[in-house]
Amino acid sequence: MKIYTRSGDGGSTGLFGGPRVEKDDVRIEAYGTVDELNAVLGWSRSAGLPDAIDGQVEQVQSELFSLGAELATPDPDKHGLRVIGSDHIERLEFWIDDAERSLPDLKSFILPAGDEASTRLHIARGVCRRAERRVVSLRRHVGDAISEDLVIYLNRLSDFLFVQARAANHRTGQGDQPWRKP
Repeated sequence: MKIYTRSGDGGSTGLFGGPRVEKDDVRIEAYGTVDELNAVLGWSRSAGLPDAIDGQVEQVQSELFSLGAELATPDPDKHGLRVIGSDHIERLEFWIDDAERSLPDLKSFILPAGDEASTRLHIARGVCRRAERRVVSLRRHVGDAISEDLVIYLNRLSDFLFVQARAANHRTGQGDQPWRKP
């Protein structure tokens, strides 16, 4: 199988089980941003995340492929691509609650700073928020063809990334860097 097909040279791309659309279509923006998030998570993992966090992030990366497949498909039910659901959201919530038990209470906003692994997770959180916004836009355009669970999953995932960025800092003894009003 060749990597290049030349079929997208004119600025369009084919959807899974659907038509060709322009590469700046709202659907392409949504799953493209999810793909970017997945790459940033891989980059975060290369910074030496603690084993427990690394395993969770690896699992999230696999789930993001499924989420992207649903976004790339005009009729995900027809192709059996509705994978991400309430059980995935609940697991993220469990991971968040578990990590927070070992962290000091937040008393102020914190800066996205710290060691390299933590900072990369903060960048991933920002990309995740953008992915969530893109999926919300897509859902507004196509309605229930995009599961509400995808929006909820991405929202919870950004919370997970925030907590794990804090946890990565605390494991290295750096702690949170509080925001100070200028």
